[in-house]
Amino acid sequence: MPNIIHQPNNPVKGSDLKIFFLGTPEFALPALEKLINSEFKPVAVFCAPDKPVGRKQILTPPPTKILAQKYNIPVFQPANSYELADIIKSVSVDLIICVAYGLLLPKEVLDAPKFGCLNLHPSLLPKYRGASPLQATILNGDQETGVTIFKIEEKMDTGPIAAKQEWQINNQKLTTPELSKKLAEVGANLLLKILPDWLTGKITPTPQDDSLASYTKIIKREAGKIDWQKSAKEIEQQIRAFTPWPGTYATLPSYSPNEVKGSKIKIIKAESPDKQLYLEQSRRAGKIFLTDDKNLAVQTSNGCLIINELQPEGGKTMSASDFLRGHKNIIGTILT
Repeated sequence: MPNIIHQPNNPVKGSDLKIFFLGTPEFALPALEKLINSEFKPVAVFCAPDKPVGRKQILTPPPTKILAQKYNIPVFQPANSYELADIIKSVSVDLIICVAYGLLLPKEVLDAPKFGCLNLHPSLLPKYRGASPLQATILNGDQETGVTIFKIEEKMDTGPIAAKQEWQINNQKLTTPELSKKLAEVGANLLLKILPDWLTGKITPTPQDDSLASYTKIIKREAGKIDWQKSAKEIEQQIRAFTPWPGTYATLPSYSPNEVKGSKIKIIKAESPDKQLYLEQSRRAGKIFLTDDKNLAVQTSNGCLIINELQPEGGKTMSASDFLRGHKNIIGTILT
């Protein structure tokens, strides 16, 4: 944990400070709302530009913009780091708080606030630096995670640590949105807890040990392709990690005149039984079969994956039993 310096109190009133909040998605909402309802209410919120959403491509504001406007807080939506720097250089700011903003902060921005730039990150740094720590946590089957608040440097997620909070993963069926919601609350509470000590200089941030660092990448659509040569447990973790984006999918065979060869099927929910009772040495990885209790299952290299919900290409999400009623010929075929 970071060192605490014991020194005479030098009170700083949060209400006297110009605090900028930088954050875009739902993960940033708990922190922003708690700040708004505290003495550390931001005077401005920065977030990504509005984006087209859904099949109709309706231009939609980010969650943080909607919340900021509810409280009549000015909102800025720079398109890139250069625009952000131009805005910051033109005004005075005491503290910048960043939560899932989406842009790297240039040196001009980092040097601007008197009390620096703090970032809330959903992992126990230096583990899982980068863009997808939540997904990495689920993909790797971690039983413990947490949040880190650190002072931002020019390199991604390398800055000295102001505070950490561990969180035990007791539910091994969490999806990425569910884990995000939990850690967003943990992080928001930690942020409000440490701000008074940070502003009075009572916290000395601790440098990260780079030798312990691990990195995550931006997730691309092709990451959702299922490799049936992996174990059932690994694939089940992939499904939970990549909910909702990019989703996990396999390619259907052409098993009847009504089917389109090579069409995709998205696996929405699945489970890997703790006790694998459906082992068969001759069953190929990717082969679809019914268990003794009539559940739709797919063989993997180690164990089977029981499918609970799926979505045919161009169709709607449905239960595996509903899908089977119209696709009985799928049993015995091979998913790729």
